[in-house]
Amino acid sequence: MFNFITKRSFVVNLIAAIAMFFLLAVIFFTMLPIITKHGKQLTVPDVKGLNVKDAIAKLEAAGFDAEVRDSIYIDSIPPLAVWAQTPDKGAEVKMGRTIHLTVNKTVAPMVAMPDLEGLTFRSAEMMLKSLRLNVGDTIYKPDFATNTVLQQLLNGKTLKPGTMVAEGTNITLILSSGRGSVENPVPDFIGLTYAEAREILSASNLNVGSVIIDSGVSDTLNAYIYKQYPTRKNEIGDFNMVRAGEAVDLYLSATKPVKDSSGAAQQPPANE
Repeated sequence: MFNFITKRSFVVNLIAAIAMFFLLAVIFFTMLPIITKHGKQLTVPDVKGLNVKDAIAKLEAAGFDAEVRDSIYIDSIPPLAVWAQTPDKGAEVKMGRTIHLTVNKTVAPMVAMPDLEGLTFRSAEMMLKSLRLNVGDTIYKPDFATNTVLQQLLNGKTLKPGTMVAEGTNITLILSSGRGSVENPVPDFIGLTYAEAREILSASNLNVGSVIIDSGVSDTLNAYIYKQYPTRKNEIGDFNMVRAGEAVDLYLSATKPVKDSSGAAQQPPANE
């Protein structure tokens, strides 16, 4: 065989090589459309919202490959449902193209609850959204700073900053509505325990102001109030008035004060 090639002239071999090259080129370019499926365009079907298994089966039946590329957590759609697809529905692509899917997670990721107290409602809402948490109920309570967050709750209980909660959780916010317009007499707290006074303040939409605790107090909640500001009555015997949202300062002692008929404390705390 090699003798046959070497016996021919160089020019004949060159012409044969060139002819062979062109023959192979013609075959290659003839087969290229078949190899690349040139001209065979398919429309990508819509698989958003389908379970990932159903979505993959639908894509494969339509002539595509499918691959889960990413996952996300959305509380409004079922677990393992397709949230997004690339290319999107209606796109014209070649047969056999891989369609990438983003699938909803089965378990919500946990995030640390931020401290929203003191923030405006708008700022609190934006912070919750950035963590994929939702604003649940909004409850308004009289207080000084209008439309600021006074408290954050989950299932009716105070939610401390740093507590881990699931994405998509609804957070209840207690917001300030500003001071009330109606004035009411200041409640009388003298002789009550601090726990009792807090309940009355809450029921009256008033706030605890400064709390001054004597050195002998070991149990704050059960300590007695011997002085308050503003007082129940002024110097001429008229009632002092407060609006909802205002604060009352309380002075606590371990000794329960004795009150006279006017309601004033007759003796100072034992530790004064």
